[in-house]
Amino acid sequence: MEHRLISAIEAALGWSGAEALGKEFVRGSMDDPALVSRIMTPNRLLDVAMRRSLNRPQFRCFQKGEEVHPAIYYTDSVSPRGQSISMVNMRSLGRLLREGATVIMDQANIFDPTMEVACRALQWWSRERVQVNAYLTTNDASGFPLHWDDHDVVIVQLAGEKEWEVRATSRPVPMYRDADPNSTPSDEIIWSGLMRTGDVMHIPRGHWHQATRTGSGSGKSLHVTFGITKRTGASWLAWLADWCREREIFRHDLDRRHGTGTAALTEAAAQLVSERPPADFFDAYEQATTLPRHVPFLDVLGPLDAVVCTTHFPPQLQERGETVDVVASGKKLTLAAKALPALRLLLSGKPVALEQATAVVGAEVAEVAEILVEEELCAVLTPELFSGYTGLVTNAGS
Repeated sequence: MEHRLISAIEAALGWSGAEALGKEFVRGSMDDPALVSRIMTPNRLLDVAMRRSLNRPQFRCFQKGEEVHPAIYYTDSVSPRGQSISMVNMRSLGRLLREGATVIMDQANIFDPTMEVACRALQWWSRERVQVNAYLTTNDASGFPLHWDDHDVVIVQLAGEKEWEVRATSRPVPMYRDADPNSTPSDEIIWSGLMRTGDVMHIPRGHWHQATRTGSGSGKSLHVTFGITKRTGASWLAWLADWCREREIFRHDLDRRHGTGTAALTEAAAQLVSERPPADFFDAYEQATTLPRHVPFLDVLGPLDAVVCTTHFPPQLQERGETVDVVASGKKLTLAAKALPALRLLLSGKPVALEQATAVVGAEVAEVAEILVEEELCAVLTPELFSGYTGLVTNAGS
């Protein structure tokens, strides 16, 4: 899936693909103001917060370096029937932001279609899971203190300015579950300076960093952080541990007293490692992902006129002579080989208007689209979902 944001990030960071992800700190700038405002604006972030029932920790507010108690900016909206729904009190939140505060929306891709599409495009690009958090800071408010993340991040400054400091790692490639707490920051400052609208920064896992507007006076900052969790040797070994259960030798109790059978266990473990290399783990990981949420297709609501592929990773098309297999999200569909042109179009990751697609690949595209929607590999292209692609991803076949 070609996405303007990915192209802009690659150009800003001097990348030509996802291979550089996690390698080293790098920063640059996007030369496309229209793209920056298209991704997200401060007012749109607040609008998302206003229209949804959000709860901590998905939506949090910080002031003077401490988290504001949710009771201060949350309220219960009570219906005439007495039904209570927790909502952000926008009047109270506005007061906090006028004083100077930072609001954080975790997993903004769940609530906003543009963020959803951007994360899916980054997942197809990196072949890793991606989520995005949004950070809005006003006036003199500070951000998080010096810390490190257990995943790689790509940060895009969407509005205003914020002061950053990035330091080297104090432990190579630390992990969330690790043998060392890694709580002492490095003294080596790699970069410090101002992130301005359109700037992009990649901070690899384990690099200490902090951001603040303290001392910056009146103003604001909005940035989004795309968190990209890459797989490690430890995650491969954890996957192997699950596979070992299919072999009887690993299901037997260990002999605590005599230690018998150790050589056989070691041999069986070595065989398992050789039979299921990391390449198999990569494929299995993509297939193990659950199907994403989307609006179900109900023919009573109208005909199916437009669809888009919404799998977390690109579906695999395996040609087998007279048939073709579609493999994605733990599913395997077998269709006649004549469906291949329609499948390539429908599974491109781009929105597909079926009337236009018929002229490109033939009338069978409508039938194939119905199958893919029924199997939840494609979703109905509602106006809301389509808005996430508009101006960022071209329609398939156009």
